[in-house]
Amino acid sequence: MFRSLAIRNYRLFAMGQVVSNTGTWMQRIAQDWLVLQLSGGSGIALGITTMLQFLPTLILGLWGGALVDRVNKRRLLIATQASMGVLALGLGVLATAGTAEVWHVYLFALGLGLVTVVDTPARQTFVVEMVGKRDLPNAIGLNSASFQLGRVTGPALAGVLVAAIGSGPVFLVNALSFLAVLSGLWLMRTRELHVTEPSAAGEGRVVDGLRYLRGRADLMLLLTMTAFLSMFGTNIQNQMALMVNNVYAAGADAFGIAGTAIAVGSLAGALLAARRDRPRLRLILLSGVAFALLEILLGIAPDYISFLVVLVPMGVAFLTLNTAMNAYLQLTVDPQLRGRVMSLYLLFFLGMAPVGAPLVGWLADAFGPRVSLMVGGVVSLVVTLLVAIALFRHLGLRFRPVPRWPGLTVARTRDEPTA
Repeated sequence: MFRSLAIRNYRLFAMGQVVSNTGTWMQRIAQDWLVLQLSGGSGIALGITTMLQFLPTLILGLWGGALVDRVNKRRLLIATQASMGVLALGLGVLATAGTAEVWHVYLFALGLGLVTVVDTPARQTFVVEMVGKRDLPNAIGLNSASFQLGRVTGPALAGVLVAAIGSGPVFLVNALSFLAVLSGLWLMRTRELHVTEPSAAGEGRVVDGLRYLRGRADLMLLLTMTAFLSMFGTNIQNQMALMVNNVYAAGADAFGIAGTAIAVGSLAGALLAARRDRPRLRLILLSGVAFALLEILLGIAPDYISFLVVLVPMGVAFLTLNTAMNAYLQLTVDPQLRGRVMSLYLLFFLGMAPVGAPLVGWLADAFGPRVSLMVGGVVSLVVTLLVAIALFRHLGLRFRPVPRWPGLTVARTRDEPTA
């Protein structure tokens, strides 16, 4: 499960990420709560914040991936991580001084989104350069585990700090946390990296990545599924805040505990992912169905305790889906196109959230957070099932029962990518 940590460069990276991700999740909780307090509990304001943070990925994501394919990823990450630290520092100063307004949060969310356009695909594709292809699925799982470990501790710490001293100091703590990941990147032994040869200027075009995907129907279907789940299903952070604040009438500490509950499930899902040798299509599809069903259950949870109980398996399903999809894409594409393909995945995974966030916020304001959760779950379920049917037909797959698994599994009937 932890074999990639034996690699020094990855170990430095993972340790820095644990610290930085804790600060990032602290800021996410503080930011959502600050927006709610400044806007009078508006779901639309929360949706706009999410939209501005992820809109740059939707608009510029393809060009961000092309840039990643053409530059040194380690140096690029040093620049982007430092920029994120500066943004956290700026918002922290305003919030601590008591001068922050909603439009300030919007502006800093947009700045963070612009940096994320290149930072996220660079981090995703840098993993294979640290560990090589053989250990890539394991490293992706551990990378997600380090992210979720920060998510377990971050929301709880943020909830306590926000309730005690306000949101401002939380942003300042996050700014300091970026020093950990920057130190790890700086101390790496560059000669031990499995560096992918950057694309030449004439070869790193966005259109080449689009042309490649056009010939991979399996990837196009999976990306379509990702887009709809992101638009309607994975705005869970915003909806958690609305459920805690508007339905259960609880405070910032309860919001932090809810964030920790889903993070515990996500951490378990990431550790389970680290044990798998390779991703399979059936795992992607089944985890998508499980996530959608659990989101529907979340919407009908009668009280705060049952709400927390459902969040744990939802975290497992979501991280299983995320890590399996990530590894499947990286292992089945041309290495020279990896940055562009991953940027397309991130465009759908992160970039479609701005499209869905205001709609989900409107549903929550008009009909209540319960309805917005259930609608998101139903849409996610229908789309996942339709994509599964299309994949079966295209790849010649079928369901068949196997003795060692009490459910159903996917089998190939002709020579296509492993299911």
